[in-house]
Amino acid sequence: MIAKRIIPCLDVRDGRVVKGVNFEGLRDVSSPVELGAYYSEAGADELVFYDITASAEGRRLFTDILREVASTIFIPLTVGGGINTLDDFDRVLKCGADKVSVNSGAIRRPELIGEAARRYGSQCVVLSADVKRVNGEYHVFARGGREDTGMEAIGWIVRGVESGAGEIVLNSIDTDGVKQGFDLEMLRDVSERVNVPVIASGGAGCIEDFVTLFKTLPRVDAGLAASIFHFGEVKISDLKQALAGEGIPVRITK
Repeated sequence: MIAKRIIPCLDVRDGRVVKGVNFEGLRDVSSPVELGAYYSEAGADELVFYDITASAEGRRLFTDILREVASTIFIPLTVGGGINTLDDFDRVLKCGADKVSVNSGAIRRPELIGEAARRYGSQCVVLSADVKRVNGEYHVFARGGREDTGMEAIGWIVRGVESGAGEIVLNSIDTDGVKQGFDLEMLRDVSERVNVPVIASGGAGCIEDFVTLFKTLPRVDAGLAASIFHFGEVKISDLKQALAGEGIPVRITK
């Protein structure tokens, strides 16, 4: 069985890692370079770097900080924020990213997913979807969770995979930062419809939340979290030992 991945997420604004609740109330955490190096040494399987205001501010991602982060870590790096063109893919990959995450850019121009997959391979293209329940339906949100597109989320995600996305990051806005557990219902509904890796994001509050995630939804490939790792509430080494103890396959390096 393929090992489940544990992925810390660096939400970066103005060159600093920040964290909020339900995508709002952001507060400063640390330097992305220092945190990235720490997680690389601490046993994280991958790292995600989001420039969370690039799309909303209509600018390119901060490449200088990205280069520094990429040069200090020894694990795969996924990067997103302000990815709107193939040139953006190329620029971010040349800065040291292994995979590129698209969200608002793909909503504006869905053809970007297929174009990037054909040029760089599906394994390089990650479709990140910020999803929230609206009147009982899953809606896709754009611009860092600020704008309801009105699009039904599962159909959008399936379309993205059919176009060439090789991985899905499912961000539940409803559970983001709340620390009451992953959005199992939403994750189940998505993972049953696609045949590519699905990364759960939003809601982790303790080790048991990851155990519940992987035991309840074995099709989910990875758990992504931010604040519980950033503030030392959960250590990755402790989390992996607990998962292994529950019979859940993980990569343990130390």
